[in-house]
Formats: sequence, C-alpha cells, structure tokens
Amino acid sequence: MSLYEDILNKQEKISLVGLGYVGMPIAVAFSRQVNVIGFDVNEHKIDLYKKGIDPTNEVGNETIAKCAVEFTSDETKLREAKFHIVAVPTPVNSDHTPDLSPVEGASHVVGRNLTKGSIVVYESTVYPGVTEDICVPILEQESGLKCGVDFKIGYSPERINPGDKVHRLETIVKIVSGMDAETLEEVANIYSLVAKAGVHRAESIKVAEAAKVIENSQRDINIAFMNELSIIFNKMGIDTKSVLEAAGTKWNFLKFQPGLVGGHCIGVDPYYLTYKAEELGYHSQIILSGRRINDDMGKYVVESLVKKLIMADIPIKNAKIAILGFTFKENCPDTRNTKVIDIVHELAEYGIKPVIVDPAADAEEAKRLYGLEFDSMDAVKNMDAVILAVQHDEFKNLTMKEIDSFYPAGSEKKKVLVDIKGILDRKEFENAEYVYWRL
Repeated sequence: MSLYEDILNKQEKISLVGLGYVGMPIAVAFSRQVNVIGFDVNEHKIDLYKKGIDPTNEVGNETIAKCAVEFTSDETKLREAKFHIVAVPTPVNSDHTPDLSPVEGASHVVGRNLTKGSIVVYESTVYPGVTEDICVPILEQESGLKCGVDFKIGYSPERINPGDKVHRLETIVKIVSGMDAETLEEVANIYSLVAKAGVHRAESIKVAEAAKVIENSQRDINIAFMNELSIIFNKMGIDTKSVLEAAGTKWNFLKFQPGLVGGHCIGVDPYYLTYKAEELGYHSQIILSGRRINDDMGKYVVESLVKKLIMADIPIKNAKIAILGFTFKENCPDTRNTKVIDIVHELAEYGIKPVIVDPAADAEEAKRLYGLEFDSMDAVKNMDAVILAVQHDEFKNLTMKEIDSFYPAGSEKKKVLVDIKGILDRKEFENAEYVYWRL
C-alpha cells in the first residue's frame, strides 16, 4: 500500500511545519480529508489557533475553530506523521543575500523527528539546489537516516496569494516534484487531495525550485517597468494611469500597474535567483535593475509629495501628513517587508512624523518590527497632506466628503493628496482644487 493510500485511509498523518499565511491554509485544507498535525515554534500563534483565532485572516476564525488540525508547538508530535510539508518563510538579509536560517531551522526540527518511510516536501521559496544540497544533509545528520533509502524528498512551491480570496490553494495549479518517479507520484497524489485545479509534475526538484523563483521575478520586472514609466510620464506631465488604460486596449498588452513592491515574495525572490547566478559568475542585468527601481519608489513618492507641498505653499518641516495603509498589500494584515516603511523613513529625513492608520494591519507585528504605533481614523484631522498608500476596502470606499474632513475646515490652503495606487477619481479631486498626485 502506498503512503498516499495510508494517509487517505487515516493510517498515517500529514504534518505542516510553519503555520503562517501559507502553511496554515494548507493545513486546514488537508484536514478536511486526512489527519493533519500543524506545528509552529511560535507558541503564542499556536494558542490563538487552538482558541479558534486566525491572526492571518486567511481562512477566518470560524474555519479555524471548526477545523480538525492538531495544532502543536511540541516538535515530538511530528514523529506521528509520515508526510511532512515545510512552509516557513525565506527572507533576505540586509545585504540582499538569502537568509536560509528559517528553512535550515525547520530542517533540523523535522530531522530530529523523522522516521523511516517518510517524505519531506519543501514549499519555501529557494534558489535551485537548496532542497537537495542544503536541506537533505541536515535531515540526514539529525535523523541518522539516509535520503533515498530511509526517506524521500520533494518540492512543491507555494502559490497562495495572501489576502486574495479568488486565487486560493484549491484554484491554483500546484507544481509538484520528487527526487524520483515513485516519490513524484506520491507527492502528486497527496497534493491532488487539495489542489482541485490539478497538479503539474515538474521533471526535477531543481526545475520546481526555479519555476517558483522566476514567477515573482517576472512580476517584479514588469512592475519595475511600470514604475519607470510613471517616473518618465510624470516628468512629461502625462497621467500614467490614463496611458496604461489606453495601451491596455490592445489584446496582448500586459496589464501591470505601478506601485510599491513589498511583501515576502515579489520583493525578495529575485534576490534568491541573482544570488545563485552570481555564485556561478553571472551578474544579473535586468533582474537587479528592476529591483533597484522598485526599492527606490518610496523615496520617489516622498520627493514627489514634497514638490506638491512646495507648490501649495506649505512648509515642509513638521508638516502634518497622514498615511492611510501600512501593510504590504491590500486587505491583508501582514506588515512584513512593507515598502510603506520606506515612505515613513524618508519623511523622517524632512523632519516629518506622519500619522499612520491601518485598520487591517497586525498592530502588534508592526510595533515589534518597526517600533510604530497606529492611530485611529479620528486622528486624521487638520492634515497638510494625505497619502493613500494601500487600497484596503475601507479606503477605496472613502467619499469626497470624508476625505475633505481630513483637512482644516474653511482653510484656503490647498489640499495635497497622494493616491499611490490611483484608486480615486483624479479629475473629481482636481476639479475640487486638490493638489492630486499618483504614480
């Protein structure tokens, strides 16, 4: 009998190592059909899950409360599972080199609790070769077992889009790979339980690793092109969004938009690819150029804001600025690697401490990572300028009257409004004599 059949018959269990924005939805999805152990080293997070609280908002409190996942921070529970899925983050260091410590740490944990006949599948984004060259030796060292004899490995890159209620685990084709044909079939069959859109069998683990890292690199480059166009068109006095709307009428025009590129995928994954390329003696031309453009957009936004304040005869130092939205993307509580922090830091260079409001963000996480505390919408009063940084639903639905209330009543001063994502009607605000700017 195969491992897939044993899991399906609930004679064996699946484990999820890392219960964040990616791992937790996977654990919940599998738990609807098979026995699942959900492990995370963060005891506070585990306590929340046990209480039926979803700090990620990915599946919701009700689903967490009703799911059958066995949540634990006790690593020895992993010994009860035969199919291990590792879904921990893979960030970059301050010098943009890969930080593999989370995936290495997870490998040590799994290795210490690995039993014969197991399969370990990594979902973390890595450069080609990490699974086989870095993770396997750790698994072997910790377990005393031999890969290919006592246990097998695979790789299946995560494609979950945090905050996206349309492109979910169930609706996205799942790339799967294994160290040999037998492992590939086991991995494909097991993931087919939750990947209802189907699976794509990659020809090797390295191919699967490479596929994942280029997906976000491609998106990063395309957004960088849009950002560069925005810089050019602003110099020309042309509205970028209007240009893109016109160009987008052609059937094969790729409909990307300018914006801040943050998060733990698009702004990170390209560095994994270029790091490995440089190890092999090739220095990226296009990928790193795109990264530099995107990394500088926070500075560009603030420079543009300052110009608009000057145009409005508003003193720069100690100007009252509000930032609406802080997370790395809309309708998601995740503040990790948000590029809005670049705007905050750049404003500080001008002696400006902004009022920051984000009802969707994980406030505790933001305080821990950045030392910031959020204000309520009530604090957005008598502002010199407002930066609409993240298109949360709460902000997309703001009316002209509500936005007017952010500025001094009855003042003859111009109202400066920076709409980074271009979610408002530009002409409506310009007609109302706002100093309006967007990428």
